[in-house]
Amino acid sequence: MTPAALTTPTLYPAPKMGLPAPEFSLLSTKNLETLEEKVSLADFKGKWLLLFFWPFDFTFVCPTEIIAFSDRYDEFLDLDCEIVGASVDSVYTHRAWMNTSRDANGIGPIRYPMGGDVTKEAARAYGVLDEESGSAHRGLFIIDPDGILRYQVVTDMNVGRSVDETLRVLQALQAGGLCPANWKPGQATL
Repeated sequence: MTPAALTTPTLYPAPKMGLPAPEFSLLSTKNLETLEEKVSLADFKGKWLLLFFWPFDFTFVCPTEIIAFSDRYDEFLDLDCEIVGASVDSVYTHRAWMNTSRDANGIGPIRYPMGGDVTKEAARAYGVLDEESGSAHRGLFIIDPDGILRYQVVTDMNVGRSVDETLRVLQALQAGGLCPANWKPGQATL
């Protein structure tokens, strides 16, 4: 085995664009008191869904993304899009992070459910699990109202995602036409 093979993360094949998104069912923070309510792909039939993964709770880049998506949640709802976030942490860890103030490395209240993928099945199904570290890479997926995967991006664990770009892509997907490079809402499609 070469040294490069020892340090290269093992990722599973990504889901296929234009095909049904992989099913998932995760315990979530939807009911923060009981932590017994699940979220699944089937829950969002008829709506757009933004599903995103982050590596671990109580880290550095992750809270910036989670908070940013929560702060802009109404903009997604206005586009008939729900959000679900997930990591390989348990819902108990998510709740502890939400119950920790932001100045103490917490995230405070979050407006969308956070799923606990402790079995790592969802991260594997979406092709973002790094087996060596046991964490999910930063994967973001937009799924249409029929459950079809329409967009995916996976970034390095050190690079946070852009809420502005995610909203732009969602609007482009909903525009119903061919959207050229740098297309913005209100511009003509091809």
